[in-house]
Amino acid sequence: MLKKVLVANRGEIAVRIVRACQELGYEAVAIYSEVDRMAPHVRMAQEAYSVGPASALESYLRGDKIIDIAKKCGADSIHPGYGFLSENSDFAEAVMDAGLIWIGPPPNAIRLMGDKLKARETMAAANVPLVPGTNQSKVMGDEELLAAAEDIGFPLLVKAAAGGGGKGMRTVHRREDMPEAIRTARREARASFGDDRVYLEKLIEQARHIEIQILGDEHGNVIHLGERECSIQRRHQKLIEEAPSPVVDETLRQKMGAIAVEAAKSVNYRSAGTMEFVLDKDKNFYFLEMNTRLQVEHPVTEMVTGVDIVKEMLRIASGRRLRYEQSDIQVKGWSIECRILAEDPRNNFMPSTGRLIGLTTPTGPGVRVDGGIYFGSEITPYYDSMMAKLIVLGESRGEAILRMRRALDEFRVTGVTTIIPLHIQLMNSTRFQAGQIDTTFLEKHFTFSQAPDPELVRIAAITATLVAHQRNQRAILLHQAGPSPWRLYGRREALDRRLR
Repeated sequence: MLKKVLVANRGEIAVRIVRACQELGYEAVAIYSEVDRMAPHVRMAQEAYSVGPASALESYLRGDKIIDIAKKCGADSIHPGYGFLSENSDFAEAVMDAGLIWIGPPPNAIRLMGDKLKARETMAAANVPLVPGTNQSKVMGDEELLAAAEDIGFPLLVKAAAGGGGKGMRTVHRREDMPEAIRTARREARASFGDDRVYLEKLIEQARHIEIQILGDEHGNVIHLGERECSIQRRHQKLIEEAPSPVVDETLRQKMGAIAVEAAKSVNYRSAGTMEFVLDKDKNFYFLEMNTRLQVEHPVTEMVTGVDIVKEMLRIASGRRLRYEQSDIQVKGWSIECRILAEDPRNNFMPSTGRLIGLTTPTGPGVRVDGGIYFGSEITPYYDSMMAKLIVLGESRGEAILRMRRALDEFRVTGVTTIIPLHIQLMNSTRFQAGQIDTTFLEKHFTFSQAPDPELVRIAAITATLVAHQRNQRAILLHQAGPSPWRLYGRREALDRRLR
């Protein structure tokens, strides 16, 4: 039974986990780097401890420090969130070896599914359909890869065996481009993951990215929570997710879900996880990878199913059985999530840093904001650019799009540049509204054309200057006018008490 949970993360996901702990009656312990000292998750938790300098390598990636803090503060468990150490099987084992509860899947499952080649072999043994490609878990030399490319056919992908997030991945359309693609992918994979193994996969054109959310307990029960559409991506990084998918009907949903459940059972999976698939234009689906952690986009599934995935992870880690059977899971309504990133879409999505000098978050029916920012927050270059997630729920996809457009218009951030204008334009796109999307949508079918009107920029600058001048003048007048009536009244009251 859990009593005190250390949250080994930061930002919006740390806030999300702290809230879930508090709702279940668990104490939450936060950790923070030097630049996160005043972050919301730190102030919300019952206890908070410094874990090191700003650099993630010296703070949030220091598993030894995190475990030491957990033991010293009396925590009985660690929730890793997503990113950082969440898919590090060695860290998971170290947590368990220290006598703490790991709130996540078994280390063996993390290790097996984290290696893309071993994962492909495991899924093939479980009769899960795979994208055509190289399936050998042994190291393949460049010449072997070139020979295999001829058999697979072009276009294809060179992918890092230990990779993720688009790192160590290259698209190749011609044989003569293969040597350079292999060298580049190996170099990037070595730098990012310390492992330069790569493999090949056939590129499925006009593909959609569909993922199935699963939950499993330690008693052998596994269920799926339906699918998410994650095809709106930039450089293999998701920007918008929705549940359900516009192209997945009930028959396909149950078929994909059943395969995801069987695949999870084949590796004795427990906790939350995600099976990712590519869906071709003929609705054939193929296994892509398994994410052995909580996903960034889990809120859209929560919104349409009513299942609190983070709470379920905590309950499962306590040894409880799943509260749901497959027949209990019903998809109701439509949910869309936009990732609010501190990036400039007008400047090749360059990260934006600075202090938030203005912040208004949207509210209203069917609107949810998962964020780790506040007025005065400092957006630093040390971590991921995601500041918050904006999630909406509507009765239909059309209503969800309209609600998201309204919520995006209400979401005001001053001090850093965000991709909110891009999201608004996407919501207005007729192709997006019609569900005519795939993983190349942003590159091939969409152009971000919103450019600032020079006249409006000039007016905004003049207005800002006048407002600043007015505030300065008001401050000077208040200072010259002497103490306020309230202050004078307080002084008289204090004097009267002293005279009594």
